[in-house]
Amino acid sequence: MKVTVCRKEHFNAAHRLYNPAWSKSKNNDFFGKCSNPNFHGHNYELIVKLTGSINPETGYVYDMKVLSELIKKEILRKFDHRNLNLDTEEFKDLNPTAENIAMVIWDRLRGHIAPEYALSVTLFETERNFVEYNG
Repeated sequence: MKVTVCRKEHFNAAHRLYNPAWSKSKNNDFFGKCSNPNFHGHNYELIVKLTGSINPETGYVYDMKVLSELIKKEILRKFDHRNLNLDTEEFKDLNPTAENIAMVIWDRLRGHIAPEYALSVTLFETERNFVEYNG
């Protein structure tokens, strides 16, 4: 039997959605306000889900303290209160859309979590707009 455990965190970051191969006009037409050259910010909500078997000795699927520390180390310390375009290597050449941010977060976590756990990342950019990535 598999059970999913979830950890919710938040971080604040600025970004600009922009395709350097396009003209300023095309970027503005497609990305709208999100293409502002002076950037804009979001209060991101992040949900990390791990699915696995319950350990009969502990009753846990995964130690949530360990998951919390992993998220802090790999995600929050890296992205919180940063300009994603300017302050992070991951987005120097990758448009920091919610989709791409979720994939980067998943990639940063996956290598630290044993393969027997299914990993899912849900990223809320706003209350109504969110993406989910399962690898």
